[in-house]
Amino acid sequence: MSLHLLALDASSSACSVALLRQDGETHECLVRHEMTPRAHTRRLMPMMDELLAEAGITPTHLDAVAFGQGPGSFTGLRIAAGAAQGLAFGLDRPLLGVSTLKALALQAHRRFHFRYVVTALDARMGEIYAATWHCLNDSVSLERDEAVLAPEAFHLPEDETDWVGVGAGFTLWERFAPTVQVRMSQHLVDMEPRAEEMAWLGADDFAAGLGKPAHQAQPVYLRNNVAWKKPA
Repeated sequence: MSLHLLALDASSSACSVALLRQDGETHECLVRHEMTPRAHTRRLMPMMDELLAEAGITPTHLDAVAFGQGPGSFTGLRIAAGAAQGLAFGLDRPLLGVSTLKALALQAHRRFHFRYVVTALDARMGEIYAATWHCLNDSVSLERDEAVLAPEAFHLPEDETDWVGVGAGFTLWERFAPTVQVRMSQHLVDMEPRAEEMAWLGADDFAAGLGKPAHQAQPVYLRNNVAWKKPA
């Protein structure tokens, strides 16, 4: 199957765009990634244009569009969602919202081969966005629901697993409970969500028929969902 999927992300201080091209067993992912803390609106669409020009295609060649749906920066999420919705609507293509926390877990797995990952982003107001993941063979499965909570309220599953933490939420490391700290072999604070992993995850969702009409895909802020529970 041939696929051209474009992914956009502006959920953090970084701004990124990725184009995944698949043709049977052959695949290629072209990426633009810039640290643009206050220039997402100005840079996101030009980065997209540059990437499509590099690939030698126009937007009409796209089969689907993905975006970082959150959690993350409220303003950045709206910027990426608005751009992705406009593009998908204009092209009449399916839109796929991809979790920033899941994309961060996949990045940690692909770069460092971590298997049990806690992703945490800074939610401001003394809180974090967090989730736990099991990663294996480039696949990522959710262990505990994504939630917004104080670092002190975060707890790991009751098992013997050695966990690794990734994401800017671990700048609040000293506020995590000692029982959590002792079970984490390391934590990497400088990793941020990227459109590259969102493209791969979006392609999986597209193949599974999870694409939505543009108007149905919305950012996920988590602020009104503070429960920390095992997914059904």
